[in-house]
Amino acid sequence: MPHAGVHLTGRERSFSPDEIIVSKTDPQGRLTYVNDIFLEVAGYGEAELIGKPHSIIRHPAMPRTIFRRLWETVRAGQEIFAYVNNRAKNGDHYWVLAHVTPNMAPDGTIAGYHSNRRVPRRAVLGIIEPLYGRLAAAERAAGGGEAGMTAAALLLDGILDKEGVGYDEFVLGL
Repeated sequence: MPHAGVHLTGRERSFSPDEIIVSKTDPQGRLTYVNDIFLEVAGYGEAELIGKPHSIIRHPAMPRTIFRRLWETVRAGQEIFAYVNNRAKNGDHYWVLAHVTPNMAPDGTIAGYHSNRRVPRRAVLGIIEPLYGRLAAAERAAGGGEAGMTAAALLLDGILDKEGVGYDEFVLGL
């Protein structure tokens, strides 16, 4: 369900399978670098993005529990792959398969994060979109916020347990 003030067009954007959207953030998730493909697909100028939270492109239909899992993983110093629906500046949306990794400083602390995003296969979206719809519904049914993310995480973990796979194995196996 859209948030107040968030304009959505219902139109999907895409980019070429041989292109990669790249961004870097500081440890708090504020953008420090975006490549030209990012700017083109998201419809922003570089000055509009640098220093802003990466969540500026968050689509309101995305289950928050996916972002919680992503942030918990990278803050623990591990990489993660995740399917993400993003929102362009004009309200269009675009799907990506994101690979997010922490950038380590010489002293072993996390200096920031690096994300490469590719075009997902259409067949995979036929699995991900209904799953994300179920997760978002679980979040809303539990009242949103922390309770909603926890309810959706339990639902996702139950699905993964039934399939006998972990999150990474599930995502990379699609």
